[in-house]
Amino acid sequence: MRLKLFLCVLCISSLAMAEQIIRVSQIGYLPEAKKFAIIMTGDSGRWEYTRYDFSDFKEEGWHQLKIGEAVSDSFLISKHVYDGLADFPLNYMRQQRCGWNPFTGDSCHQKDGYIIYHPTKTGQHIDVRGGWHDASDCLQYATTTANAIYQMMLAYEQYPELFGDMYQTNGTPGANGIPDIVDEIRWGLDWLDRMNPAPGEFYNQLADDRDHIGMRFPKDDQADYGWGVNNGRPVYFVTGEPQVQGKGMNISTGTSSIVGKYASCFALGSKILAPYYPELAERIGKKAEDAYELGVRKPGFSQTASVRSPYIYEETNWVDDMELGAYELYRKTNDKSYLKDAVAYGRQEPTTPWMGSDTARHYQWYPFMNIGHYRLAKESKNRSREEFLAYLKKGIDTVYQRAIHGEPVQQAFLYGVPSIWCSNNLTTAMLTQCILYRQLTNDSTYIDMESSLRDWLLGCNPWGVCMIVELPGAKCYPTQPHSFMISEKIGNTTGGLVDGPVYQGIFNSLRGVNMEGGINYMRYQPNVMVYHDSTNDYSTNEPTMDGTACLIFPFAAYEAEAKLSE
Repeated sequence: MRLKLFLCVLCISSLAMAEQIIRVSQIGYLPEAKKFAIIMTGDSGRWEYTRYDFSDFKEEGWHQLKIGEAVSDSFLISKHVYDGLADFPLNYMRQQRCGWNPFTGDSCHQKDGYIIYHPTKTGQHIDVRGGWHDASDCLQYATTTANAIYQMMLAYEQYPELFGDMYQTNGTPGANGIPDIVDEIRWGLDWLDRMNPAPGEFYNQLADDRDHIGMRFPKDDQADYGWGVNNGRPVYFVTGEPQVQGKGMNISTGTSSIVGKYASCFALGSKILAPYYPELAERIGKKAEDAYELGVRKPGFSQTASVRSPYIYEETNWVDDMELGAYELYRKTNDKSYLKDAVAYGRQEPTTPWMGSDTARHYQWYPFMNIGHYRLAKESKNRSREEFLAYLKKGIDTVYQRAIHGEPVQQAFLYGVPSIWCSNNLTTAMLTQCILYRQLTNDSTYIDMESSLRDWLLGCNPWGVCMIVELPGAKCYPTQPHSFMISEKIGNTTGGLVDGPVYQGIFNSLRGVNMEGGINYMRYQPNVMVYHDSTNDYSTNEPTMDGTACLIFPFAAYEAEAKLSE
C-alpha cells in the first residue's frame, strides 16, 4: 500500500556557507531500523561529510529531510520496503544464462567445449553447456558459479517462504510450482554437474580472455580458440598446478579452493533440489565426497587462467572452502569426522584476509566471507561455538576500525571496505557477515556499520547512486553498465549489482578503460575513490553474476525481520 506523502523537516546547523547535499537510502527504511543521512557540504572535489542519525523517527509514510537549504530525496518508512526484493536479483541471473537464454530468446555456445590440460583427454569434446556468463563477457568459472549457487541456497534454506514462483525452469514467464530461486539454483548445479563428469575429474573454467573482442550478443560470439569462430571453447581441467596466464603462468598450488566449493554446493544442493529435481539431487549428492577427498589429497589454491591479459581470479586461500565443504558433508552424512575436519580447517584462517587490508589482487581472497565460520558457530552442540563467533566478530571489527580511523568519507559512511575491483562484492560480504553475527548473538555493537553498508548499496553514498540496476524504489541507478545489453540497445542489466568504486590509482592504471560517454559524477567524487556510470568503465560499472547473487540473502533477511516485527 502506498502511504501518504508528506514532508518531514529536520533542521541542523549549517556547517559552512557552501552547497549542501543530503544522501539517504533510496528505497527507504524499516520503522525500527537504524536510519542515517550523510550531509555533504562543500563543492566539487572538496566535500566535508556529516553523519546524521534520525533513527528515533519511526512514523510510516513518505518523508524528506530538510537541512539548511538542502532537501533530500523522498524516502519511505515502512515495514514493507524490502517486500519482494529477494527475488529481484534473479532477473539478472536469468539474463546471464548461457546455453538457452530466456532474456534474448535464443541459444548460444552450443558446442562447448574442448578439454585442455588433461593428461589423457586434451582435445576431446565435453558437453558443458549451460551455467551463467560471469559478467559482460561470456567467460564461465566454477569458482564464481559455486559461490553464487551457495549464496542462493543460504538465502532459500533460511527463508523459503519469501521466494515467489513466476518463471519456468527455462527462465521464461509462467509458474511451475517451484520457487524461482530453486530453478536458478538448479541451473547452476546442472552446469557444475557437467563440469565434474567423472570421479576425480573436475573443470574450473570455460573459455578465457580471448573472449574479449568487443560487445556482442552471446549467440554471435566471434571468439576463435582454434576450433573455428563460435565452434567450441576450451574447458580447463583442474590440475592443481600453474596454467597459462598471458606470457606467464598463474601460481596455482593445489585443488582445494575449487573442489571444496564443489563439495559444499553438491552436499547442500542435493538436499535443496531433492523435492523438485530428485535425479539431479541424487547425482550431485553422490559426488560431494569425491570432490572433498580430492581437496584433501591435493591441498592448495587453484587460480583461473588468461592468455592475453594479466587479469585473472587470483584466489590465494583455500582452507575456508574446505571448511565449508567439510561442514556440509557433516550435515549430509552425520559423520562427525567431517565436523572435526571443518573445525581444523577453520582455525587455519580465523579472519578472511581482505578484512582490514587496504588492497588485494583481483578476487584474491574469494569469496570474501567465510560462511563455514557461521555454520560452525551456529552448531549448538559444537564446543567451538564461541571460538567461531569470535572469528566472525574479529573480521567485522577489523573493517569497523578501518572505517572509523579512515578518510573523512570512510568515517562518515562507516565504510571500511577497500576500494578495489568489485568493492561492492566486499561490501555485500561484510553486510552478510554482520547480519549473520547479529542473528546468532543478538549483539548490536556493529548495527551502525551494518546499516551503513546496506544503505551504501542503496544510494546513501557520495554519488547518490543505488548500485542495483532498476531496483524498485530507487531513483538513481546505473543506466549505462558495462554490458552488451546497453551497447546492443536491448535493455538494462535489471537486478544486477555493479562492481562499485575503486581507488583513483587503480582506475588510472587499468587497460582499455575510458570515460567516453556516460555520467562521470565528477562533482561528487571523493579524493580516495571513483565511480562512473559509463559503459566504458568495466572497473566500477560492470555487474557480476556472483556479486548479484550475494544480494539475495541480505534482502531476504531484512524482509523476514520486518515480518517478525509485525
